[in-house]
Amino acid sequence: MLSFVSLCFALVAGAIGGELPKNEEVGARLYDTGYIHETIMAKKHATWDRQRAAGVMQSNRYPEIASKVRCVDGTAVVPPGGQLNTFRCKGIDLIHFLSHAELGSATGEGSSTWGWTSPGGREFIALGQADGTAFLEINKQGKMVYLGRLPTNSVPAIWREIRGYRNYMVIGSEAVGHNIQLFDMTKLLNVDPASPTVFSNLTDVTGHFTDLPIGRTHNVVTNEEAGWAYSVGAAPRNSTCKAGLIFIDLKDPSNPTSPGCNADDGYVHDAQCVIYRGPDFKYWGREICYGYNEDTLTIYDVTDKSKSTIISRTSYEGANYTHQGWLLDQKWQKYLVLDDEYDEYEKIEPAADGHPVTYIWDVSNLDKPKNTGYFKNTNAHSVDHNQYVIDGFAFQSNYGSGFRVLDLRSIPDDPTGGGVEEVAFFDIYPEDDSTPGGGVIDFVGTWGSYAYFKSGYIFVNTIERGGFVLKLQKPLPRGFSARR
Repeated sequence: MLSFVSLCFALVAGAIGGELPKNEEVGARLYDTGYIHETIMAKKHATWDRQRAAGVMQSNRYPEIASKVRCVDGTAVVPPGGQLNTFRCKGIDLIHFLSHAELGSATGEGSSTWGWTSPGGREFIALGQADGTAFLEINKQGKMVYLGRLPTNSVPAIWREIRGYRNYMVIGSEAVGHNIQLFDMTKLLNVDPASPTVFSNLTDVTGHFTDLPIGRTHNVVTNEEAGWAYSVGAAPRNSTCKAGLIFIDLKDPSNPTSPGCNADDGYVHDAQCVIYRGPDFKYWGREICYGYNEDTLTIYDVTDKSKSTIISRTSYEGANYTHQGWLLDQKWQKYLVLDDEYDEYEKIEPAADGHPVTYIWDVSNLDKPKNTGYFKNTNAHSVDHNQYVIDGFAFQSNYGSGFRVLDLRSIPDDPTGGGVEEVAFFDIYPEDDSTPGGGVIDFVGTWGSYAYFKSGYIFVNTIERGGFVLKLQKPLPRGFSARR
């Protein structure tokens, strides 16, 4: 029998028999009030409180893994072995690991991450931690070289989201009063690793955007081509912008300003904003944001910030908490994939068995996007989280089941997802491997990753342990186009 909340989810998405329309009244109760968001946040805090009490967040308990560990016959075993040193894997080697403590954090507790490649080809990472942002270089051997950190502007908070904009990192936090920092990564080019730099959060930031209702944001989004950033989920929901899209002009990073916001669909959890060059020609050349708005995929036209509009707002079977997504091909924007952060937890179809589901969408008609299918990863029970798509491959952080790579190149020919397959993975959270189903449905393990470096090195940030540098054993093919 469905629980009350599960029944409400089914009503909202029209999931019972596929016949019911989206129930706006129930949706307003669950989502517009913030009830579901606060419920998920409370569950996460409860998990992390248990982890702290058990000493799991004490990242100095995790020693450096300095030597390459190959994935052989499904595992990468770090001497002396044992459960906590045996990582399940496929086609990915472990190159280097450093704990949050070794990456300069007093609190540990990692979150988001992003990367930057210098004009000279050096590769750098900014990684979120509860007490600030750590900076490191990944050298040619794949080793992390810690360079310093930018402290938080407020109290510690595990939610620290980071995106790149040219040579800057745009850093937001859920901590009240933090606002959004803009840090120039070129400051790292001459740092002596023997003397890591603690940068000033007052004088070493290029810009500081402070026009947020109470100085907090759940996430930040950037569109380099257009010169804009977006704050999403900036509480409270009853503020003027209702935690929707807040527009931030970055053309002068030293003076980020906002002409306003779009509050028409309330809270936005995450988004991807691009200049549109897809098959829906009436929107060609306009700036479009794909919003992941708790119970819907909401598509915005934000070309004119003074009168931005919603193009469409669409729910789907299985909608529990529409979390994040990415276009399959940014050059021909016909499909996207999204993850739902609560469908496995609430055991709603198609994720009722606890296996992570990636939802596939045809967005060739922006006015009428369609959920055409999904891919279910049956490797282990888990909760899916952030993902990015590069050349037709999704790079996913799936909490306890770790870093996963999906081949999505079949979607233009089979939008049902029947041809999607997992081609590689590295499970960075072996603590749950002995549980039934091979993993726990909980908010543990990896939060985010960055896989855009030309070197092939992949950085994975984790909540409890620290940073992993991974590398695929075989390079993935390049040059994918979704245009058919």
